[in-house]
Amino acid sequence: MRPFRRGELHPVSQDGGRLPCYTFFLFHLSCCLTEGCIDKRFIRTNDRIRAREIRVIDDEGQQIGILTPYDALKMAREKNLDLVEISPTATPPVCRIMDYGKFLYQQEKKEREAKKHQKVIVVKEVKFRINVDDHDYQTKKNHVLRFLDEGDKVKATIFFRGREMTRTNLGREILERLIKDIADKGIVEFRPRQEGNTLHAILAPKKDAGQKQPAQSQPAPGRVNQA
Repeated sequence: MRPFRRGELHPVSQDGGRLPCYTFFLFHLSCCLTEGCIDKRFIRTNDRIRAREIRVIDDEGQQIGILTPYDALKMAREKNLDLVEISPTATPPVCRIMDYGKFLYQQEKKEREAKKHQKVIVVKEVKFRINVDDHDYQTKKNHVLRFLDEGDKVKATIFFRGREMTRTNLGREILERLIKDIADKGIVEFRPRQEGNTLHAILAPKKDAGQKQPAQSQPAPGRVNQA
């Protein structure tokens, strides 16, 4: 089915035929309730519905027909339910009889559940100097490996000061060495690139980084945002 145009009551199927009005309203209602096109900040309910006539769907999904908002609201109140405008741009606007409070509760519950399953990607920054000695390099590399194991991205940064700008090739050598050393744990999301007096690369964990493997060397204790 192609998307229907604004104000269109009969969407056209792929074979060019017009879908029955009842099928359209079930389809449109499903989209409104599952895809979140009802915005509770702007939705009109009950006495706030201002159209002269509305097309009404009952609480069981059956199309009732075109009524005045007064008559539709009367039907809703007889069932202790609300009249909710779900498609204000249709001609006439489409309203459904439903328990609006229960609907909002279910939507908020779904949003909370969705947030629980969302993984927040954190970008940790590890700073290097072009004159870093081997011990400091190994320590910072271990920080990078630990961050990648925890599922975070890493921004490896080298800051050039004064005359160090004439030796940017040393900074690139350090980052290229780091990329090779962490190849088993991470991938390069952005190759080393220079912006002003800063050279940086973005490293991301591999998809299987969450699978624990026997560690040969343990990083220094403590969680840091910058190293």
